[in-house]
Amino acid sequence: MARSVILAGTIRCDGCCLPPRWCLCAALRPVVSPVAVDVLIHRRENWRPTSTGKLVARTLQGSRTHVYQRVDPPTLEAIARPDRELWILHPEGEPVENLLPRPADQPAPQVLLLDGNWGQAGEMLRAVQSWGRLVRLSQTGASRYWLRSQERLDQFSTAEALIAVLQSLGDMEAAAQFGLQFELHVYATLRARGHKEGAEAYLKGSRLPEAFPEFLTQLNERRRNPSEPGISRMGPYPQPERLN
Repeated sequence: MARSVILAGTIRCDGCCLPPRWCLCAALRPVVSPVAVDVLIHRRENWRPTSTGKLVARTLQGSRTHVYQRVDPPTLEAIARPDRELWILHPEGEPVENLLPRPADQPAPQVLLLDGNWGQAGEMLRAVQSWGRLVRLSQTGASRYWLRSQERLDQFSTAEALIAVLQSLGDMEAAAQFGLQFELHVYATLRARGHKEGAEAYLKGSRLPEAFPEFLTQLNERRRNPSEPGISRMGPYPQPERLN
């Protein structure tokens, strides 16, 4: 277990970055997609338990993460994948709709997500914008990322950007499954912060109760320390029910 850099002395799971009481690792379901995804995480964001960039890394199979540091930033050679066109997601890019469908003779895209706040994303963009094509997503509605106040109304979390990417590229199944992992992360973090009413309100607009009914029930039970006699750690759970 690691200790939180947000709340000094708080012990957190090395996997999901939540306190052991709210650990989600038993519900982690790897998401498989042919979409190539890399996440560039700002060094300050890398240590935040609420980072959804790290959620992408531990959930989406084949994804890669790179930590951005101003004094020693990643290189194009370290990030670019062979035979792929690099798409850098940013609101200043061209609409993704203009690039779809992809011609058969064009390389498949590699998506680079910038994980950080608005200022940090701008700093990272200046370092990488010459590497590939800037692309923006057409995201509407309200963000489901209830853990931080957004600086702009058109801002969404890194995880939500990935969901929109998967949908735009036609991988609806992966988008739906990753969306469940994202919302589970938000819900458990709200509970870990003591925001029970907010967490319950969050569930009202979510498909989590359908997908993880048993896990949510046990997650919300008051438990003694798992090391106490007669108390076992939360075990593995079945795959979430397929939602039509």
